[in-house]
Parts: sequence; C-alpha cells; structure tokens
Amino acid sequence: MHHELAKAVRAELGHVQQAWNQNRLSDAFHHAERAHILGQRYLVPHAHTHWWMLRIGWRRRDGREVTGQLLRVLAVLPGFVTGWIPKGNTGGANVSALRPMQIPDDLKPLADFSVGSDVLKRALLLASALLIVVGVVAVLNLGN
Repeated sequence: MHHELAKAVRAELGHVQQAWNQNRLSDAFHHAERAHILGQRYLVPHAHTHWWMLRIGWRRRDGREVTGQLLRVLAVLPGFVTGWIPKGNTGGANVSALRPMQIPDDLKPLADFSVGSDVLKRALLLASALLIVVGVVAVLNLGN
C-alpha cells in the first residue's frame, strides 16, 4: 500500500475510533465504509474495517449487520487471496457483498485500481507457488 493510501486509511480509521468513543455510531460507520473502500485490496485494513462494522452493529443491536459482518470477515481472506473484490463497495450489510459501487469523488485518486489486474497477478502468483510445490514433491519422490 502506497504512503498516501495508507495515510488516508489510517485517517478514516482514526475518525471511526473518535466517533465510536463519542457514541456517534452513524459517523463511525460512515468512516468505516470510507476506510473499506480505500483498504479493501489489503488483508489487514480490509479485515479491520469489517471488525469495526461488526462492533458498530453489535453496539446498535443490529442483528442483520452483525450477521452480515461475520460473513464478510470470513470472506476477507478468500477475497485477498484471489484478488477479487467489488471495487468501491462500502462493506456494510445494507449492500450486496458482491456489488461494485461508485467511488466517492474525493477517494477516487486513492482507490484507482483494476480488479482484473489484481486477479491476474494473484492467479499468476498462486500458479507459480503451485508449480514450485509440485516440483518439490516430484524431486522428493525421485529420491524414494
């Protein structure tokens, strides 16, 4: 994650924390959505935003949000591994977890990426890792 993006994600998460501490849950959720848009391509920030959304849902006693966030927390790792994420998705249970969305104008310069390129990079990386594993197994079997 480049410096400006990391700085923006940290700022949004800071706003989440501040609003949470003041029990301004709508503001906290809004900033968690913005952090999600910015950080969803990266494992830790993505998981962190869903963790916040889960906490906010719990504090609100919003069963739909809690359930939705539990499912999304589970989906963070497969999404990261495959590189497929719905660009611009705000991450809340009020929207489909699979739906790409418009990125707010002020976030566009930081959230400009290609999902297709990310998926291709990850697929090539996973294929390379698989070939290495197959090669190592083949070498080890030759020794037997």
